[in-house]
Amino acid sequence: MTDATVFERYCTEIVEQNRLFRETLKPGQLDAPVPACPGWTLRDLTIHLGSDHLRAAQLVRTRADTFVRPDTVPGYGGPAELAEAAATDTYAELLGEWLSACARQVSDELRLAGEDSPVWTLTGEDRAFFWARRRTLETLVHRADAAQATGGKFEASPELAADGMDEFLELTSSGAALRWWPAMRTLAERDGDSLHLHATDTSQSDAAEWLIRIGKEGFGWTRAHEKATTAVRGPVADLLLVLTRRLPPTDERVEVLGDRELLDFWLERVGF
Repeated sequence: MTDATVFERYCTEIVEQNRLFRETLKPGQLDAPVPACPGWTLRDLTIHLGSDHLRAAQLVRTRADTFVRPDTVPGYGGPAELAEAAATDTYAELLGEWLSACARQVSDELRLAGEDSPVWTLTGEDRAFFWARRRTLETLVHRADAAQATGGKFEASPELAADGMDEFLELTSSGAALRWWPAMRTLAERDGDSLHLHATDTSQSDAAEWLIRIGKEGFGWTRAHEKATTAVRGPVADLLLVLTRRLPPTDERVEVLGDRELLDFWLERVGF
């Protein structure tokens, strides 16, 4: 599959994942706390998600070559009319419509730009393809946050969840991550140890397994089946939730083998 084909799928998936997120926005639930985002309500999470779509859209539209501050993005934080409607019965519907419009905007800007258009990114990849993937997969994880907040069920295709695993590891193993998050530099305390993440719901021909090797400077990873200091097994969507600290590794949906302390050590330090 070519980059262009994958890029188009991301542009479509941005809209679809936000449609699924929007289904959680029910009257009376917007003040529900989001466990994975302490201090945030479902309303806050929705505004964060839509606002970051708008920032990515501006980055792509202007072909920005540096970070764009939120206060320079039109509509960031939600439009004034949305705030004015906060106490009305139609607020949930209006919030959902705004989120959908934000998702369509970034999807449209990405399509107009094309996957190879130069634009600033978090990792130095510096092309629009990065933002198509980032907006898709950030929405995927925040869908899980919204489901936890409302008591709903989170489901994701194994293919998309595995892509979320890949992207998370790419971002957190980058040199930028070591600069941004000091806790990442303390991974060296477990230099030489390793983690094996094994999805149990993919076919043998499409096996999803990851081997993470901790070193003196962060970590490296590959898709591989090898013995490790610690192994974590479970459905790939649940592995993604463990990796992004949305599901405790003590949950019965996953199985931890070997040195559990290493997994706890890792989860305390790796993330964004």
